[in-house]
Amino acid sequence: MQIPIFTVDAFTNRPFSGNPAAVCLLENDLDEDLHQKIATEMNLSETAFIRKLHPKDDFTKSSCFGLRWFTPANEVPLCGHATLAASAVLFHIQKNTNSVITFVTLSGELKARQVEDHIVLDLPLYKAHPQALQEVEELIKAAVGDKIVQDLRYSPDTKKLLVRLSDAYDRSVLEGLQVSAQRFLEAEKTGKVKGLILTLKGNSSGERKGHDFYSRYFAPWYGVLEDPVTGSAHAVLSSYWSEQLGKKEMLAFQCSRRGGELKISLRDDGRVDIAGQFAVVLKGNLTF
Repeated sequence: MQIPIFTVDAFTNRPFSGNPAAVCLLENDLDEDLHQKIATEMNLSETAFIRKLHPKDDFTKSSCFGLRWFTPANEVPLCGHATLAASAVLFHIQKNTNSVITFVTLSGELKARQVEDHIVLDLPLYKAHPQALQEVEELIKAAVGDKIVQDLRYSPDTKKLLVRLSDAYDRSVLEGLQVSAQRFLEAEKTGKVKGLILTLKGNSSGERKGHDFYSRYFAPWYGVLEDPVTGSAHAVLSSYWSEQLGKKEMLAFQCSRRGGELKISLRDDGRVDIAGQFAVVLKGNLTF
């Protein structure tokens, strides 16, 4: 069997930065266990599988596809950067003729469209609620040591814990944190956290337009120690920072070693548009 496969760096316009995802185009249904085997083989934070919903569908002409995402360890309900990567493969490699592509996923229908050199993802927006410190104190200490935490929120829909560092810190403090995400597995005692977001207010004022907020994201519970750029985490961060900053249009930067930039626009229908650029770095075939 041969399956077309691509590697796309998402939320960047330069190869070898942003967040890489593998994208497989499935002409026919794949044996269930093969999804995970392929994702483990690719060993990227996510491998996306685009499948036809009907036998007569066409990757160039159809406007609606199934989409699933797998880490090296398991399937996940939402992945923004791999959705952007999948959209890039359809729009730019398959030359899909539609202005909007709809993906049927575990998180409902997600839409992607092209706007100039960006792909815009229409994603759910997730609220994060105040979280008691004592429940997650050991986890936070494992993540930030003795750094001052200004706010603490939990998103029950995504099982993500949001930890906001003090506004007294700048971006270099967040980037300089030496994090051993493997320790999070022992430190997380509640059983309800599956992703940890560290975030910091940015500097978007002044003549030179900066970033509204910064973040780093860790998900060892899904086999991803640190994710380079995370669309699903920004579905939580967008809601939080919009409320904090009183803004609906924001520019965010995820401060991983590879780094990536996200344009955010909260919609009136309670969802969020997250836009990013991409670079296709590999085209080939899986053979087995």
